[in-house]
Amino acid sequence: MVGTVASIPIAARLDGFDYAIRNIVNDARAVEASGRRVHYLNVGDPVVFGFETPPHLVDAVERAMRAGYNGYTPAAGIDTAREAVAHEYTVGGVAMSADRVLLTSGTSEGIELALNVLADRDDEVLVPVPTYPFYTAVLTKLGARAVYYPTDPNRGWQPDLDRLRSLISPRTRALVVINPNNPTGAVYPDETRRTLLDIADQRNLVLLSDEVYNDLAYDGQVRPIASLNPEAPVISFSSASKAYMAPGWRTGWMAVGGGERLDGVLAAIKELADGRLCTSGPMQHAVAAALAGDRTHQDEFRDQLRERALITSTRLNAIDGISCVPPAAAFYVMPKVDLPPGKTDKDYVLGLLRETGRLCVYGSGFGTDPADGYFRLVFLSRPAELEAHFDAIEAFTAHFLTG
Repeated sequence: MVGTVASIPIAARLDGFDYAIRNIVNDARAVEASGRRVHYLNVGDPVVFGFETPPHLVDAVERAMRAGYNGYTPAAGIDTAREAVAHEYTVGGVAMSADRVLLTSGTSEGIELALNVLADRDDEVLVPVPTYPFYTAVLTKLGARAVYYPTDPNRGWQPDLDRLRSLISPRTRALVVINPNNPTGAVYPDETRRTLLDIADQRNLVLLSDEVYNDLAYDGQVRPIASLNPEAPVISFSSASKAYMAPGWRTGWMAVGGGERLDGVLAAIKELADGRLCTSGPMQHAVAAALAGDRTHQDEFRDQLRERALITSTRLNAIDGISCVPPAAAFYVMPKVDLPPGKTDKDYVLGLLRETGRLCVYGSGFGTDPADGYFRLVFLSRPAELEAHFDAIEAFTAHFLTG
């Protein structure tokens, strides 16, 4: 064919769509192509760092496959999995029936299903900053708007509740609460969680509760937020990805509380779920095994995370020009570097990558101001490897800050 053919355009709704945790990998690939090894401290995948999926979950999936459970499942998930999730919430203080539970392809699909049902174009959803960027990416795709409510690093990354209240408008449809928090590692006290519930309850907003890390708080399991007010309109999300070390299985669940107030929302979510047929069938058979089976691996995992968290916060706070709020859960921290004039968080993160091969994620990918100098680091590496990472970060930071 002779002549130039115009590029096929993409949908305008993707303008502004960004997922920095994955997007920055393109820069890492370029560094690897130059011959330097890259240490990926950007994605919270325990399996990559040597943690193993509990054998009884693998056995449950294998048995399901060998028994022929390889076809479609009901769109909302198999009964045994939904009943196990409902029991888990009920024991945790939230009376839940299996018909209000849906199995999802990880927490991410549950979040997207809920936002599709709740947010029309130009509607608003309150999300914390720093935030998990999947929320803002989905809202961008929907033509809705993320409205950031701040969390305060000087108070352990706790939310500014007065500021949150002031941001509610007639177009606000939902309030996102991520606790324990990704990307900061914060855990909110019950008093704060009750206030968040009261705000949602009184303003008739759906509280979208991201509770993936409830089992990974260092001081013990965090009860579901809805247990503090079972009548509040709460949709809770969790998965087997982190506490059960099976992120590649994409096996999650959502539980819709709030009684009759959310019956219409639940029906609409189920209708959307019908359209995507079902989640991965064999992996659903691991849910009951996970929630009703042996969880002793979590005790060891929390112990190891606690040790790594202490190393991480101690080493980072000892570096001139860096400060770090110690985490209370999960395997992330959000340190702050005192940037030289004219520099951004992305300058620091890309410089660190290119000079040391350590890949973190710049804080503006989580909604912070690029000039504030935040970045997120995953500390799942073994302690000796963490020490080597922080040696490299310390040396690079000294060079970066002196220009």
